Amino acid sequence: MSRVASDQDVDIDLGQLARAVWARRLRILSITALGAAVAFAGAKMISPQYRSETRLLIEPRAPAFANTQTTDANAGPLLDELNIASQVQLLQSADLIKQVISNLKLYNLPEFDDAANGSALGDILVKLHLKKNPLENPPEERVIDAFTERLQVYQVPGSRVIGITFTSKDPKLAASIPNAMAQVYLAVQSGAKLDSNSEATRWLEPEIDSLRQKVNEAEKKVADYRTTHGLLQTNGTTTFPAQQLNDISVELTRVRTDKANAEARAQAVRNALSSGEASDTLPDIMSSQSIQRLKATESGLQSQISDLQTSLLNNHPRLKSLRAQLADIRTQIRQETQKILASIENETKVADLRAKELEQQSDRLQANSAKAGEDEVGLNALEREANAQRQLLETYLVRYREAASRADRNSSPADARIVSKAIEQVDPYFPKVVPIVIVAAVATFIMSAIVIMLSELFSGRALRPVEPRMIEDRVEEDGQGNAAPIPAGTAPTPAAKLVTPSMLTAAIDDEEPEAEPAEEPPVDENEFSVSSVATYLADSRAPLAVSISPTGDNGSAATVALARLLADDGRRVILIDMTGSGYPTELMAENPEALGVTDLLCGEAAFGETIHGDRLSDAHLIPQGVSDVRRAMRGVDRLSLLLDALSSAYDIVLVECGAADVAGVSRLTRSKEIEVILSLPEIDESAFVGLMQNFQSAGYERVVLMSGGEEAAMRSPARHAA
Repeated sequence: MSRVASDQDVDIDLGQLARAVWARRLRILSITALGAAVAFAGAKMISPQYRSETRLLIEPRAPAFANTQTTDANAGPLLDELNIASQVQLLQSADLIKQVISNLKLYNLPEFDDAANGSALGDILVKLHLKKNPLENPPEERVIDAFTERLQVYQVPGSRVIGITFTSKDPKLAASIPNAMAQVYLAVQSGAKLDSNSEATRWLEPEIDSLRQKVNEAEKKVADYRTTHGLLQTNGTTTFPAQQLNDISVELTRVRTDKANAEARAQAVRNALSSGEASDTLPDIMSSQSIQRLKATESGLQSQISDLQTSLLNNHPRLKSLRAQLADIRTQIRQETQKILASIENETKVADLRAKELEQQSDRLQANSAKAGEDEVGLNALEREANAQRQLLETYLVRYREAASRADRNSSPADARIVSKAIEQVDPYFPKVVPIVIVAAVATFIMSAIVIMLSELFSGRALRPVEPRMIEDRVEEDGQGNAAPIPAGTAPTPAAKLVTPSMLTAAIDDEEPEAEPAEEPPVDENEFSVSSVATYLADSRAPLAVSISPTGDNGSAATVALARLLADDGRRVILIDMTGSGYPTELMAENPEALGVTDLLCGEAAFGETIHGDRLSDAHLIPQGVSDVRRAMRGVDRLSLLLDALSSAYDIVLVECGAADVAGVSRLTRSKEIEVILSLPEIDESAFVGLMQNFQSAGYERVVLMSGGEEAAMRSPARHAA
């Protein structure tokens, strides 16, 4: 039994919830143990799955004889993230998987073709067309799909390592498949290198033959050009005319030097002869054998004369004879010196003639060299072409030799290596019995406790009444949608009340004695008047109000008056015309043919095009519209979305439904927390009681009676015309 009344404020008793859980602890523990046992049994029934992993390191690898610089140059593209991701995709390619399946003969294992065995549940799903029949696929495709489901290839974060994991019921198979995939991958990579080298050699062979022919032709053109223009080379770099000019320049320099030396020697001899000085020190005199002999004879005669002068007189014939011989010898020496001078002068003349001749030859060769320089321009162009062809040929030859040397499989290792091989696992990867049992036990315990707590809350045993002194504030919405605190103990203004049949009878009885016109109270003092209902809606927390007019247009006119009164009080209010006659549209719209709710439901108008202003107030209106009503009623279920949107934009949304019933109101909105207004211009107790009971039976507790409506009738031009 609940400890609180239905009209009391309540709070949750946490202590009661804890006591309820503790009182049923044995039941909770039993259910928890049962859940753990079921989880344990289920885990044991599941076939164990084993998982093994092989890891590959992607790195550039080259043969032992390869150049280190070449390896470093090729290392760049292999180390980026895109290349590692590409290798991961290559390991998951269908061709590689097919090769592994073929090598290990996996198509013979039932683990990789469960669809062939089938199951009762799978057959049922296939017959109900909830699952595709796996037998429609070829056996090879089924094996590949099963293999792919158990395979996982990924890049280890922050490294160039790729992991290959495989899950299988057989631990040996789980270890052998990743290792086989790694071996096949390395073989494919090595084979790709071999294919690349073989392709390179096949492509280079005709290119090399063609280049050799081009090089021969280019070198022949160079040789023919040299021969034709006389640009023969002497030492490999200098042409023959240039070499001749260089030799003549050297010879001319030497001849000019010899001429200068001869002139200097001749001048020295002249100076010696003119001054009478001894010429024995001159190199040209000393090198003459005749002068040397004469000098020797002169020296002998001088010695004899000196010896005889000691014993003979100066006039002795012997001395005279010796002196005569000495004078003759000196004359001969002078003559020989003159001959040497003449010889040196002849050398000077010869050198001068030779220099002039060489200068003439140099001038001729310079002219020839200038012409040869012009011819060398064409020669250089031919040589450049020949050198370019020769360098390209040498490059191709080097690459051909490298590609040919790597034609062997051992000479082209894959750019990856295995760093960790998969081993046979002892413990299964799934299921983990202990964690599953623990999680199941904890989940069962929590769910059991939650179920007990919910049962306590729904039964009311865990609810306790809130004492009046604990209520400090109540919150009531004002007309602008803001919350305003109301002190405790203060009742809201009794603008309009929820009506019961007894209240209606009392109201009618109270009105009978006051039927005389002189004592008739004002309309505003009637608790069911339009103004009272307007005050009630302004204080209500429900932004949506549905008006029912059993009497037809008179009740709809009262709803229009209610909307205008709320707008005059400063409320943001909109009225939706859902009547069959369209009378609210006639009273409020400037144009009776304006787009409205039927056009919106038919999709022939946008939401903003259906909202119009009231011609006599600040209220807004969504008219009935001009589209087919039956067609619009097919989409009436979408009207709840429209009402939700309008409720967020307006303070009060009025829906005038005319003479609608409970079923019609239920189709408009799913919420029961709305205001239902029964617009009866003249109070009919039997009609009101029947309608109120129908709405309350359907769950609508807020039913308000509204009487009157003459204000709208008097404002209507159509009513005046009638």
